Amino acid sequence: MDRMKNSGFYTLKLFVTPEEFDHVLDRFEQKQARFRLSNYERTVHNRTEVYEAYKRYYQYFIKPEKPDYHPSFVYSIALMLDGKMSGFFVRNEGVGFPYLRQWADDELPCILLSFPKGLQIDLKDEKGDYYIYEDIREHQPLTYAFYDEVTRYIKKETKPLRFLSYVIDELQEQKPAVRISKAAMDDLAGSWIFKKYELGWKVK
Repeated sequence: MDRMKNSGFYTLKLFVTPEEFDHVLDRFEQKQARFRLSNYERTVHNRTEVYEAYKRYYQYFIKPEKPDYHPSFVYSIALMLDGKMSGFFVRNEGVGFPYLRQWADDELPCILLSFPKGLQIDLKDEKGDYYIYEDIREHQPLTYAFYDEVTRYIKKETKPLRFLSYVIDELQEQKPAVRISKAAMDDLAGSWIFKKYELGWKVK
């Protein structure tokens, strides 16, 4: 038996404005989600605190001059939709890109929303304890349906991120697996990172 079947995560990478992200938070609030920081105390944040944390992360990348703080946005999101606690994870990630024969020192922003594909089931036989992953859709169908609802909404409001960077001596298209909104594209166009690396949009 392949115990690793159904392991891994469903994922979606995105970059949207704080106002657009607030619409996503509204969907989580309707499901009474709890946002916890990934610190030792597992601090719970309310919707306003999560919004402000994302806004600070977002503004780091869209300002005309590079801010003097390091951006971070990391939360676990607990939900109780199938009679048991489950949830999502959201964290900031970087989008690397080439610049003049090497990788740029800075990265474009995105956040990763993830949801586990499997539920760990502990088992035991004559050889001892072991575990397998069973399909999360069978064990937590309501939670999976909510993840599908959220990601379909995000995809409807965004488009694939396509931008141009100087790889050698000419602009070449970059195609990371990230979704971005039109408003976020407009904000990034005037940002310090676009000016520093002479980036451009493939299509706006």
